[in-house]
Amino acid sequence: MSPSLTFADLPLAQPLQDALAEAGYTTPTPIQAQSIPLLLEGRDLLGMAQTGTGKTASFVLPLLHRMAQNPCPAPKGGARVLVLAPTRELVSQIADGFETFGRHLPFTVTTIFGGVSPMHQINALKNGVDVIVAAPGRLLDLVTQGECDLSQLEALVLDEADQMLDMGFAKPIERIVAALPKTRHTILLSATMPKSIATLAESLLNNPANVEIAPPSTTVDRIEQSVMFMDAAHKKEALLELLRTPGMGQAVVFTLQKNIANEVCAFITEAGITAEALHGNKSQGQRERALEAFRAGTAQVLVATDIAARGIDVDTVTHVFNHDLPSLPESYVHRIGRTGRAGRNGYAITLCDAEQRAWLHDVEREIGRALTIHVEHPWHSEEARTSTKRPPVLGGGPVKQIKPQKVRERKIWTEEEKIAARDAAKAARVNA
Repeated sequence: MSPSLTFADLPLAQPLQDALAEAGYTTPTPIQAQSIPLLLEGRDLLGMAQTGTGKTASFVLPLLHRMAQNPCPAPKGGARVLVLAPTRELVSQIADGFETFGRHLPFTVTTIFGGVSPMHQINALKNGVDVIVAAPGRLLDLVTQGECDLSQLEALVLDEADQMLDMGFAKPIERIVAALPKTRHTILLSATMPKSIATLAESLLNNPANVEIAPPSTTVDRIEQSVMFMDAAHKKEALLELLRTPGMGQAVVFTLQKNIANEVCAFITEAGITAEALHGNKSQGQRERALEAFRAGTAQVLVATDIAARGIDVDTVTHVFNHDLPSLPESYVHRIGRTGRAGRNGYAITLCDAEQRAWLHDVEREIGRALTIHVEHPWHSEEARTSTKRPPVLGGGPVKQIKPQKVRERKIWTEEEKIAARDAAKAARVNA
């Protein structure tokens, strides 16, 4: 592709060109420049690119073009296009992309995910929709209940496929695919390429074109990455001081556990910094309000667990803070991808204690480089820097160490000892 390629050079339907111009999009990103022409030809695609590189538009635009060129009623109870994504936030973000780029086209899109009543989703499907953007769990429920018929689907997209597999959606995806027609247009997009994704791609894609913008697990070059070693007890205090740094823009703070996210959010809010917490224990309404406040800029900080690592697309995020390291090293790449977006510089600062030092080693091995160490700060811990501890992991998080219960030894009494014990007890009662 020519480096001077513009969206106007791509053979996209005029309504799409108009929407792109109105949204201020003129030059496609590398993933868009390479993928869109291939998808317009009808090729299946395996796309590999880091977060924040414009993957959403790379498939939304060709799919909308296809519907514009071949208008037909949506199948009752189903859809023409299905996009699967791992989280509610990402589902909503993709649906917003369809609405933004398809604003001048007559089409319908609905979102399907858990955490809300399924009734409005079921009602939306009755007459059929052009596009379903869904999380696998709730969609499989509706398919199993006969509320969603995917037998006439034209195109399938799996976005952030590696995270969907990490979250345990392999079986639901397999069952959903079994309900699809054999002949379809299939697109699989991922930020990393573990063996599980290669296997999935082989089973789903037909003679696919391969587009790889960056090697798996590399991080965006414009993100300055560093680490501060400290005791766990000092992390909230250090984070607060970092957030007070002059020139600090919006920030995302990642924690390993939901309760820690709540604690950190409360701590910095009490100190006068506007913050919202985002994690799986929040209702859908709470999650949407938190994200809206962050996108609108009324919240400076979003404190989140890894559920948000790929669902936040806010160009004004200048900093990502890892209050806790992720137990899965590839999650680090997705976390820090929340900054350095849309050509901007970004900063990723990790607070590492002795318990998580081994996880930092895993991260550095994954990204192929060592993080810059900051030692000139009041909380520096040499013990954390040199620790060889490794916390146990189960299901992507630390496991509480359960101390073995003390076993009470049971005495085996002889008959003579039993008689003597009864006599002693009787004598004690008489003397009492």
